[in-house]
Amino acid sequence: MRACHRGLIRKTGLNFHETCRYSQSWDKWAKINSTGLEKLVDDLLLRCWSDWRWFTHRVPLGSSTMLPGVGVFGTGSTARVLVPLLKAEGFEVHALWGRSEEEACCLAKELGIPFHTSRSDDVLLHQDVDLVCIYIPPSMTRQIAVKALGIGKNVVCEKAATAVDSFKMVTAARYYPQLLSIMGNTLRFLPAFVAMRQLLVEGYVGELQVCDVRVYGPSLLDQSYGWTCEELMGGGGLHTVGSAIIDLLSYLSGTRAHRVHGLLRTFVQQNGLIRGIRRVTSDDFCFFQMLMGGTGSSSVCCTVTLNFNMPGSFVHEVMVVGSTGRLIARGTELYGQRNGSKSEELLVGDNGWVGPEVKEMPLPLLQGLSSMVKALRQSFQAKEERRCWARGPVATAPTFEDGLYVQTVVEAVKRSSSSGEWECVEIMSQEPDPNQNLCEALKRNKN
Repeated sequence: MRACHRGLIRKTGLNFHETCRYSQSWDKWAKINSTGLEKLVDDLLLRCWSDWRWFTHRVPLGSSTMLPGVGVFGTGSTARVLVPLLKAEGFEVHALWGRSEEEACCLAKELGIPFHTSRSDDVLLHQDVDLVCIYIPPSMTRQIAVKALGIGKNVVCEKAATAVDSFKMVTAARYYPQLLSIMGNTLRFLPAFVAMRQLLVEGYVGELQVCDVRVYGPSLLDQSYGWTCEELMGGGGLHTVGSAIIDLLSYLSGTRAHRVHGLLRTFVQQNGLIRGIRRVTSDDFCFFQMLMGGTGSSSVCCTVTLNFNMPGSFVHEVMVVGSTGRLIARGTELYGQRNGSKSEELLVGDNGWVGPEVKEMPLPLLQGLSSMVKALRQSFQAKEERRCWARGPVATAPTFEDGLYVQTVVEAVKRSSSSGEWECVEIMSQEPDPNQNLCEALKRNKN
């Protein structure tokens, strides 16, 4: 048995045989090989650890500390803003993970986080961490999110890299419904979009007909070659920004896309820092259309334009048009105009941003992130145990199932860009067989 297993058994107070009896899996031990035994030991010990933590870290009634301890994955711009926001709302950030010890150590010192590491299990098994915030490259998100839920941690995370990864996250969330599992699309929490959604429900624009979105800004590439340069690793405007827009339009309209058509381009394939044999494959320009809701003339027509070849400027505009009026969100402000009116009216103003300034993060995302953290505080404060949460304050947050839908749309847009045709959006209901191509080849050889 590995050292980490022995350490966990010592911490939980269970010996090896008690662990087996605890999970009622004794009969399995004699029927599996050594590889299966090791995996089962992992599963059993993590479950024992989770239940031990549950009983030993309850907050006494009347205690003022009802918020869960937080572990943060990531050292990018989002993490730099998220940690101060969490602390401002009363959360204690106990652990930070970085891709290297140097990255983690540097940011932990800067933000005053007591523990840092480059090993994910050190954060997931930290005794004071009950809420995990995952803001890392998309290709790594699924692994951490699924493991965190399996250990018994609440999870807030960014998008995964593929629809298959998203489906695995959905499966884990369904298996642990008592745990918080939401996607970190902060635009849903921005006051302008909260108000827009409410006005749409109240019929401000009448019957919704058209949605038009424009997001223009500087390059999304990092200073050095990394995942942002690779389309297959989740880089590019469509995956990074477009996924949030797809989710936002679904939230605003209350419907989902069933057909899409798109065009992706990579205009900057090399620059002063990325050159030689390396080339950028992620898109810096994307235009796509979506038909949402009903079929035929009853569908809502959506157009989205993303252009990240405009250094020094940033435009974030979402317009919804209906039979009796329109609503326009420009940055963090919301305007409305009814048919027959001569001018727009300001419905939600910009109250100003008093938090930390981050050049890499636009103001709508900053304010949305702040509002999401406030909602998380309200959700956990409503319960008497640190790992329990109330659904009400975070009811508008996107679920892992919403994340699967978004990733399915993203992949459909990519297929459309390659084929030049309209593509259907079909959400997977079961995980595809990883050996499907091999099985088909074997069948053809037999025939």
